[in-house]
Amino acid sequence: MSKLRTALATAAAAALGLAALATAPAQAAAQPAFLAASQMPPSSTPWTATQVFTGVPENGGALCAPYKIPAQNTRYREFGTELDTNGVQITTVARTEADAVKLVDTLRKALAGCGPLLERQNPGLRAVSASHGTLAVEEGAWVYSLDTADPQIGTTDIHLFSVGRDGRTVTFVRWGQMGDFEDAPLTAFRTTTRTAVNKIWP
Repeated sequence: MSKLRTALATAAAAALGLAALATAPAQAAAQPAFLAASQMPPSSTPWTATQVFTGVPENGGALCAPYKIPAQNTRYREFGTELDTNGVQITTVARTEADAVKLVDTLRKALAGCGPLLERQNPGLRAVSASHGTLAVEEGAWVYSLDTADPQIGTTDIHLFSVGRDGRTVTFVRWGQMGDFEDAPLTAFRTTTRTAVNKIWP
């Protein structure tokens, strides 16, 4: 009987080893999930989305916070409509949760001070940043806006931003189009942000 128990134990151990080998690649390949085009704020023309790319967008992707998101362990997806409404989602997995908290703080400070920074860099430009509160989703998400006007060329633009965190993972979402703050779908963007953070790790 003892020999049978030993044989069964050996077989079970071997089976567990094979199971671990089989699941390891799937776990290693696991990546944060991204928004679908249909989950962006409603638009008069349909949204389209690119594939998910590795790294960060060429321009850093984050207005007023370019290059603050590290390229390592980062992926992004860009969005657009026929009416020049555009957006991006950038998601990065930090080395530790403390690093993720630090990145969120860095991005929040950059977004909160975006307007004054742009005015210093671009004389004549009018730029107003505003905070629109915190969303209770996972470890939290924060929403901001940037309203700009360039009197010299007669253009106005409005952008909405959000930064959210789930453990070591941070996601940044931007929405933008020509127009004023009154044209911004703030309520719908909050919903988009909640969805983005909830989708990170289904």
